[in-house]
Amino acid sequence: MIQFPVIDPVATGANICRLRKDRGLTVRDLQLYFGFEEPQAIYKWQRGQSLPSVDNLYALSALLQVPMNEIIISTSHIVSWEQQAAACCSGLFMGNFLQVQWAWQNFKTA
Repeated sequence: MIQFPVIDPVATGANICRLRKDRGLTVRDLQLYFGFEEPQAIYKWQRGQSLPSVDNLYALSALLQVPMNEIIISTSHIVSWEQQAAACCSGLFMGNFLQVQWAWQNFKTA
């Protein structure tokens, strides 16, 4: 069974909020930095409803002056491909089920 860590979006969001506040930055500051018309994306990150794209995560790490891996918080458990695929189907994890299914089939037959 192939296993891999999974990002905890709620803990990551709380970490983004903490790091932002530690640097004395407001949500508005981040909104302007990213060029967003509205602050909703920042609030969604902080609540764990979504995660920044890799590009935005990289930019956020530069702004907060921390490595990307210090922003991301992983779950305390390891998830198997089967669990990831099942979670994708039930909507618990973000991701493309077809990509997970394709990857699972390729690793399973390897």
